[in-house]
Amino acid sequence: MHLIWIILIGFLAGLVARMLTPERGPSGFFLTAGLGIVGSLAATFLGQALGWYRPGQSAGFVGAVLGAVILLALYHLATRR
Repeated sequence: MHLIWIILIGFLAGLVARMLTPERGPSGFFLTAGLGIVGSLAATFLGQALGWYRPGQSAGFVGAVLGAVILLALYHLATRR
């Protein structure tokens, strides 16, 4: 159930991160959802590794949005012409 919660928060975080970033990036439902889910997972596991969260505790919505925004910024840096 914990992983399902992370995925759900990540999907919503991907939508918010997409609205917050001004540049054109990956578009489409699946890419936006994937970006948010990966951002949520990265924020959760990085936060647990740094001791910010206990094992089994997720990053939450704000952490997931920050993770997704960082991933979107890295995407823009990698695909810059």
